[in-house]
Amino acid sequence: MSDYLVRAASRPLLSGLMRALRLPTPVTLNRAEPPFVPEALENQTFYIGQTDNARLGRKIGNVLSSGGAHARTLEDVDTEGSTAHHGLVFDATGMQGADDLSALYLFVNRVARQIAACGRVVILADAPERLDSTEASAAAQAVEGFVRSFAKEVGKFGTTVNGIYVEPGAESRISEPLRFLLSDHSAFIDGQVLTISGAGRAPRSVPTRGTLVDKVAVVTGAARGIGAATARRLASEGAKVVAIDVPDNRDPLENLSQEIGGAALALDITSGQAAAEIGDFCNAQHGGIDVFVHNAAITRDRSLANMSTDEWQSVLAVNLQAVLSIDAELDRRKLLRDHARIVCMSSVAGIAGNRGQTNYAATKAGLMGFVRARSDALRSRGVCYNAVAPGFIETAMTAAMPLPLREAGRRMSSLGQGGYPEDVASVVAFLSTPGAGGLSGNVVRVCGQGLIGA
Repeated sequence: MSDYLVRAASRPLLSGLMRALRLPTPVTLNRAEPPFVPEALENQTFYIGQTDNARLGRKIGNVLSSGGAHARTLEDVDTEGSTAHHGLVFDATGMQGADDLSALYLFVNRVARQIAACGRVVILADAPERLDSTEASAAAQAVEGFVRSFAKEVGKFGTTVNGIYVEPGAESRISEPLRFLLSDHSAFIDGQVLTISGAGRAPRSVPTRGTLVDKVAVVTGAARGIGAATARRLASEGAKVVAIDVPDNRDPLENLSQEIGGAALALDITSGQAAAEIGDFCNAQHGGIDVFVHNAAITRDRSLANMSTDEWQSVLAVNLQAVLSIDAELDRRKLLRDHARIVCMSSVAGIAGNRGQTNYAATKAGLMGFVRARSDALRSRGVCYNAVAPGFIETAMTAAMPLPLREAGRRMSSLGQGGYPEDVASVVAFLSTPGAGGLSGNVVRVCGQGLIGA
């Protein structure tokens, strides 16, 4: 379901009328078509800046040049200040205290007005909890507040602002996360700060094209919606996809599998045999698993005082317990290959809570705890666990919501609109690639910086 205000705002006459009436005029977001390609930044111009002791300048320059982008510095502003550019990259690593934040302010203040619509801003800093100095830690943490606030200022233009915390030893792993956040594959990620770790085994090679060729990916709840979009997106990167859904959805599941050249497995993930059946199938057909996306979920909304035991238990069984059981089985049988990627579909409901969804929100918060707890478990083999937390996404479920609630969901974000299943799928696909090897234990909100929640 498309957004009527986005459609209207894209027409010059209507957009002028909308502004006169003080109606929201959300920008049509630039979304890149799959698959990922190294030329994702081709012919784009980015201003780059840094603090005095920054250490990532060469890596940032390599990411821009290898992606076909043009790098500019503040020295170019006087002659090119009237020309719109695609965005900013600032290296805030090496800050010693609060005074160093002035360099960030002066840089962004100087060039912010020239950012083109749907631009990208990324700020990199040291991971605060890994710094020995109190002053340095405070300065690094301040970057997160800067990112979230600046994102709310420029979101109305379709521009996103995100941050990357870089832990010691992780410098070599920033390239692909930075390229992803600067590209239009990340159109609905806004106001987020990822943490890149240097711990664990790194893959021998990081392909920038055909990122999942010869990989086996499993997606639960794959028959429709975000699950179907995710299965298609993983297949577009070259993965062999095993699509799982309940037997009642067998027809759309098999149609999807035929479309993407994958395999359909119809089963109830809450059954006592489900984990073993998934393991048996993947072992017999593929000998192991490279990507597992825990997407299946249900809702049984009701206020807690009126919620039945079945409504509570059924949601926990599908959304959380099945994930724990499947993961334990795959771990026990060593079916996760080296450098495997596990992505859990959480929700902003697990961060902010929703009235009438204590069961659902509890499970989605539980998944965040799960990936954080498991993030170091298999790091010696290069295995990474992450969660994706969608906000308001245009699906059949949200289309059935009452209009006032649907409008609130769309407008209460910095980008002023809802996302699409493909936006979520793009993030899942990136987290599934070898280039995301420095990311584990992250919870990535795909919500256009929804104004509710953290």
